This record gives sequence, structure tokens and C-alpha cells, in this order.
Amino acid sequence: MKDFLKMTFASIIGMMIAGFILLILSISVIGGMVATTEVATTVKDNSVFVLDLKGNIVERYEDNPIEQLLGEEITTRGLDDILSSIKKAKNDTKIRGILINAETFACSTASLQDIRDAIMDFKESGKFVVAYSGTYSQGAYYVSTAADKVFLNPSGSISWHGLSAQTMFLKDLLDKVGVKMQIFRVGTYKSAVEPFIATEMSDANREQTLAFTKSIWNEIIGEVSEARNIPTDKLNEMADACMDFQPAETYIENGMADKLMYKDEVLAYLKELTGTSEKSTLATLTLDDMKNVISPTISKSRDVIAVYYAYGEIDNMTSSYDEGINSEKVIKHLRDLRNDDKVKAVVLRVNSPGGSAYGSEQIWREVSLLKEKKPVVVSMGDYAASGGYYISCAADWIVAQPTTLTGSIGIFGMIPDASELITKKLGIKIDGVKTNKLADMGDMSRPFNSEEGALIQKMVNNGYELFTKRCAEGRNMPIDSLKAIAEGRVWSGEMAKNLKLVDELGNLECAINKAAELSGLSEYKLASYPKKIDFVTSLISNAKPERYISSKMEETFGEFGNSFLMLKSLNKADRIQARIPFEVSIK
Repeated sequence: MKDFLKMTFASIIGMMIAGFILLILSISVIGGMVATTEVATTVKDNSVFVLDLKGNIVERYEDNPIEQLLGEEITTRGLDDILSSIKKAKNDTKIRGILINAETFACSTASLQDIRDAIMDFKESGKFVVAYSGTYSQGAYYVSTAADKVFLNPSGSISWHGLSAQTMFLKDLLDKVGVKMQIFRVGTYKSAVEPFIATEMSDANREQTLAFTKSIWNEIIGEVSEARNIPTDKLNEMADACMDFQPAETYIENGMADKLMYKDEVLAYLKELTGTSEKSTLATLTLDDMKNVISPTISKSRDVIAVYYAYGEIDNMTSSYDEGINSEKVIKHLRDLRNDDKVKAVVLRVNSPGGSAYGSEQIWREVSLLKEKKPVVVSMGDYAASGGYYISCAADWIVAQPTTLTGSIGIFGMIPDASELITKKLGIKIDGVKTNKLADMGDMSRPFNSEEGALIQKMVNNGYELFTKRCAEGRNMPIDSLKAIAEGRVWSGEMAKNLKLVDELGNLECAINKAAELSGLSEYKLASYPKKIDFVTSLISNAKPERYISSKMEETFGEFGNSFLMLKSLNKADRIQARIPFEVSIK
């Protein structure tokens, strides 16, 4: 017994020592990773910034520690990092130019335009931009036309086929499982509910989708035409012929590319441009390198223009879902900016398809209070529609890209009726008592009766009246004029500018310049909010399995992954929604 106790005690001590050593090693590893990520990049003379257009581009991205710990390649990039890196490259005298390395690339149209605009601005420095790929996607080619030279592998191809927009319809699937969606909406064009109640687009939805898709396509071919000196009619002819499967020589003949080159030939060309000898190694910088390049401090001013990022779906302030726009957190952050005397103006960067009408109203209130104290300028990203427009409309000035999707001023409610699933398919019978006539309202085992449906529709109508009132006041428009362009209709940024829903066409830089003008600042510092979290905090927050799985679904399934994630969050969604059509994919 004595020997047993000794052995047991020794084992416990051994396990404690081993655990302590593992803890020290873990802290050392994490500390080393933190230190690694914080080391400033040293830029060599005659460097080239290699901008890889690959993976999935989102508005703002924080590195996922789980991916780093597992040694996975990072396939998601933040638009903010790309834009800031291009700007750093423009201002760094040691960087001679940019190589656009176009690979498999998933990016929404307005973000593509943001990247292209940043490259066009980079070229004003007199530095070179070269694009190269074996296979250009249509979006990557659009960005690459900003380059001085577009090179293609002799066995490569360029996708050029025009735009299409699709919506995934789920009605037949719901019918099979015995679920019907009870719909309450205002707005002829408010088509976000269609995937649940139809198998194809309504005439109104088809009309609006075709209109904004044509508007976006015309913007794209206009810019490509100017850059490549190809008439727009010819660009449309080539799109009709679907250039994706043409011989490589065809792209040279039609002016889409400048020369067929292998990668080693492109490397030799870059060495020539940078004055690097044939036997020397070309100095290159990746996006990760550029993120750690320290920009020289330009302004010593204490005055700050804050850029606040609000992206994703808008919650209803009661959700624990930590993705997208958490209304309560946004309100707190905006309140802090309102009370910070060093912050002289705020640029609200909105990239949201909408969400909860209640959450949108609460954020609208805080934006209105912020506006009373300092200028507020909205910069719209890929989407600023429905609830995204709701939280934008109170601003002093609204800037959107021509390809931004915005408007969609409308409200809907959607509540499932699972009575067939419960009673017929599952064979479950439900019975009970109630003290009042409508005490069991919302019970999914039965559909709404006429009185209950009227109550819901009235609430939706009231929500629409409030939404349109906010927009009319914010845009200084008569309510009837606003309602004439509301009805839930989605507009491109260019169309919205003509309708006075936005004030200016441009990118985030344009919005910052306007904020400086409105606040009377010639010298200022830029600060981004919310602050990105540190490595250890990120490690803890990303330890949630569902968050990691969500990111993998988005990367693996693309736009279809977003649809599945939307289904996953339905049970957490607000009963009254202000959002654009369920999931629009523009290819």
C-alpha cells in the first residue's frame, strides 16, 4: 500500500511537471508567433510588391490563429489590407512597381472596383504595374486592366462572358419537409422572401435585377474599354462569344492582352524594369510583408478622422451571434467616437445587405446623435442595401461605388408554418389550453389565422412607414418622392446617384476627403475602428468550432456557403427584416 501511494504521488507530481512544461512551451510558441507577426518588414531597394489576387476577399479580415496553428494556407484576405498595402507601395521610394498575380479569385464587384481604383492611383506615382496569369477570372481581368501591361501564359485563358445574377430558391425543398413560409411585406420589389415561396424570379425582381446588373456591366466595360482601347461594342461581342475557351493567341489579336509569356520571362522582364541583374534575386514583397511595412508618419496633428467598419448582416440586439453587425456593439463604439474630442469626423464604412429592422433603427439613432456633434460621411462597399441603407441615410454625405448595390428600402416579415411537418410527416399531435384568444400566436404547429396575420402585416406596414420617413428626412426629400423609388427596389450606385440616394460616386478615399472638408481639417490622422484584436484574444475567440466551420464553408462553397450560413442563422433572425434579396450572386 505504501509503495502504491508513492507511485501514485510520483505520477501526480510528474503529470503536474509535464503540464507546467507544456504550458511554458505553449506560451513560448504563442509568444513567438505574436512576435513574428509584429516584426516590421524591411523593404529592399528596387522591390516589387506581388499582389496575389487569389482566395476570398472580404471587407475586413483578422488572421485566424487556428489556421496558423494548423499550418493552413490563408485563403481569405481583407480588402482594407489590400488597399492600405497598395497605398504604402505608392509612397515607399524603395518599391518600384506592382506585379498583379491573378489566380483563383472570389471578390464582389464594388470591392474589385476599389482595388482597381487603388491601382490606378498607384500609377500616378510613375511606378509600373504589370499583370500576369495563366487563367484570368473575369473579376481578376477587370482589375488587371489597370496595369500598364497584361501578360498571359501561352497556354492560358481570359474569362470574359458578361454578368449573371442568380438566386437559390428553396420552396420545393421546404414543401418536401412540410414547411411553408408565411410572408408579410411592403414593397413590390422586396424580393428577399421569394426563395421561400417561389421557384423562379417574379417579374418585378427580374426587372430590377436585370437593370442593376446591366448598370454594373456597363461600368465594367466602360473602364476596360478606356484602359485597353477596345470599343465597348467589341467587348460585348467578345462576351457574347464567351472568350473563356479561346486559344491564347486570340486575346492578343483582340487587344485583351499584350503578350504571351511564361513565368520565367515575366521574371526577366521585372528584373529589367527594376535594374536587377540576371543572376541576382528579384526583391519581392507579399501582402503579408506589406501589412507589416511601417509607413512614415505624415501628420503630427492630434485631430483624428475615424473610419468605422460596419459589415455583415445586422442583428436585433438580442442575438448572441458574433458574426456581422452586432447592433449593441456598434452603438457603443459610435457613442465612444461621439464623445472622443480628438475625433473630428467619422467615416462610416458600410458593407451590409441589411438584417433586423429593429437593430437598424437603433444604429440609425446613434448615427443621428453622432451627426449632431461632428460630420458623418458614409462610404458604401459591395452592399449598403435595406438595413444597410437604413443605417446610412442619416449621414451628412453618402459616397458609393458605381457598382455598389444599395437602396432596397422595404420591410418584410417571414414566419414558418411547420404544421404539416409536425402533424402529418412526424405524426406529432399538439393540444393545450390558453387564457386569451391569441395567447398561442406564433405556434409553428399551425398557420396564422386572419386576425393574427393582420396584426403582423400592420407591424410590417408601420416599419415601412418609419423606414421611408428616416430615409426621406436623411436625404431631404419629400416622402412621396422617396416612396416612388423605394418599394424595396435595389439600385446600383450609379443609378442611386441619379436618384439622389447617394451624393457622390467614389471609393473610401473620396469619403475620407469629404470628411476632412466638412470638418475643416487640412492635417489629420486616420484611425480605424473597431480596433483589430491581438493574437491571443483572436486565438480564444476563434476557438469556437462554429466560427472556424463558418469560415471554411465560405471558402469551400463560395456564394452557396453563404446561403447555407443564412439558413443556419434563421432561428436567430429578427421577425421583421430589412434586407436585400436572400442571396444574390453576380458572376
